[in-house]
Amino acid sequence: MNKQKICIIGDGLTGLSAAAILSQDNIKIDLFVGNKNYNKSKSDTRTTAVSESSYQFIKQKLNINKKFLFWPCKEINLFIENNKDFTNFLNFKKKNLMYIFQNYKLKKKLKEEISKKKNIKLIKKNITDIDCINGSILMGKNKFFYDLIILSIGGKSKLYNKITQGRSIEKNYEEIALTTNFIHSTKNIKVSQFFLKEGPLAILPFSKNMFSVVWSVSSLYFKNNHQVLKKKLSEKIQILLNNPKIRNIEKIQFFPIKLNLKTKYFKKNILILGDGLHAVHPIAGQGFNLVLRDIKKLSELMSKDLKLGLSLKNSFLLNNFYENRKPENIAIGLGINLTNIFFKDNKYFSPIRKIILDNINNFEFIKKISQKISNKGISV
Repeated sequence: MNKQKICIIGDGLTGLSAAAILSQDNIKIDLFVGNKNYNKSKSDTRTTAVSESSYQFIKQKLNINKKFLFWPCKEINLFIENNKDFTNFLNFKKKNLMYIFQNYKLKKKLKEEISKKKNIKLIKKNITDIDCINGSILMGKNKFFYDLIILSIGGKSKLYNKITQGRSIEKNYEEIALTTNFIHSTKNIKVSQFFLKEGPLAILPFSKNMFSVVWSVSSLYFKNNHQVLKKKLSEKIQILLNNPKIRNIEKIQFFPIKLNLKTKYFKKNILILGDGLHAVHPIAGQGFNLVLRDIKKLSELMSKDLKLGLSLKNSFLLNNFYENRKPENIAIGLGINLTNIFFKDNKYFSPIRKIILDNINNFEFIKKISQKISNKGISV
């Protein structure tokens, strides 16, 4: 029997991870990157955190040097702002709570792994359309047919509408995520999440002398302060970390924040993966964890079908994937949305929030449940 052939479109973390992991099955993969700058590094200076279980999945599936790429986190502290004071209302301590990495470094490593795979063909061309009925992609006037087509082309592509037909849970937070890296000479900066009046701010160290900041602010705050953002952020970090020794601040990148949870994942043999499937608020750092759990489940289901000699195109692969992953993706996405609402300033809700947070550290079972969900999700 000839090898079945799949197509993956997109060279972001999702597309590259899917290609590297799914290539371990007995299939051929065409990876469309459509990017003349594919081999250039460090265009994405953001950092990402993954849970212990997600890290173990990456480590198992890919040849990755932990010390080179991942920075382990053994402690997380959560603070809330009260009248210019900051209360540490919750903390977690464990050997390996999560691992932090720079996006461009993982992308570089994934590209190295992909270049070694004889069953992956890299195609630096843009597709012009997809044909959901016949299971094909279009490049100009040419059609190419596949047993499975995976779209991982960010969250804005109009191609998704051909599959979802607008069926999704959406919310415009009217917020902007600001992210940058700080170079410093201060010892023992720990992972922290500060719930500030302006919006949640996360500090993620990824080396001895560098940490990343992700700060979610309102669109109005961004508009009023966009020319002095670096100054504002620097002043905020000096207060939060008690005057750390900052040597440099990299350029600030910014992204609009929206909730978008697709309720339809596929059509025929074409599947959506990544931000196009679920875009969530960065407040909980769960975005890429959801992606990796999606890829893990897809890999498991594909391997099972291939071992049984089933055709990916005509099997129940995508329907099984949808039934397995939709409940968790929706639940986690809506849970993150509720968390964001909970920490927003509200004169009616704030007194109740204060009572809850004043006592939350006393309830060990809450900490254990939240750690388990953050680590493995809710479908395990």
